[in-house]
Amino acid sequence: MKILVTVLGLVNGGYMLLDGVFVIINGTYIGPEKPGPWANVFSMFNVDVFKLGPLFIFYGLTWLVWVVALWTHQSWAYVLGVILSILTLWYLPVGTLFSLIILIVLLTTRIRLGI
Repeated sequence: MKILVTVLGLVNGGYMLLDGVFVIINGTYIGPEKPGPWANVFSMFNVDVFKLGPLFIFYGLTWLVWVVALWTHQSWAYVLGVILSILTLWYLPVGTLFSLIILIVLLTTRIRLGI
């Protein structure tokens, strides 16, 4: 299970970091011209989704920090993983799925992950 959450955390974090840098440099996200369904969540609050590059970079780096904390058995890794998973549920559809899987694994296998 630790490998599963590691891979999902790396993919979530790596993609968000890359997408954040990409949108800052190019003014658009990786992929189609219109961002995914997550953008609708922000649009409901009149947020310009193309100005969220720093948020994506922050989330991406935080996911990567969590993966390192998980593997170095930091006492705060469990709490950060739970919080980060909950705070990334807006990232529909794939980020939501990955975050849900990580959250479920963390909540059900805390002791076996060694955190």
